Amino acid sequence: MVLTKEEEQFIRRKHEHTLKLRSEYLKQSSNPFRHATGEGGTVFDAGLARFQAMRVSNYEHFKPTGRSFRMGMLAVVLPIALYAWALKAERDGREHKYRTGQVAYKDRQFKFI
Repeated sequence: MVLTKEEEQFIRRKHEHTLKLRSEYLKQSSNPFRHATGEGGTVFDAGLARFQAMRVSNYEHFKPTGRSFRMGMLAVVLPIALYAWALKAERDGREHKYRTGQVAYKDRQFKFI
């Protein structure tokens, strides 16, 4: 794959920026006198703080749409309804076999039904 001169310069700038950020992080995280400043042993990450604030305030900014309604129905309501229907059908079929005498009492899975 051949890169253009602009793409190569962009990649080089990005790599230099990454190295600069990495060295700054290592400098801050390995400072033995950091506890004296009252900051503790962790480095403040603005991106992580923004992400955590977004996660906390996500509900405040949620706008219900047709797609979110459909996804909620498909992910929550539909599986519960299908499982309930399958349980009901299986139990009704078993109860029908018990009541019509197709299964002897000694062969039942659960006695006292």
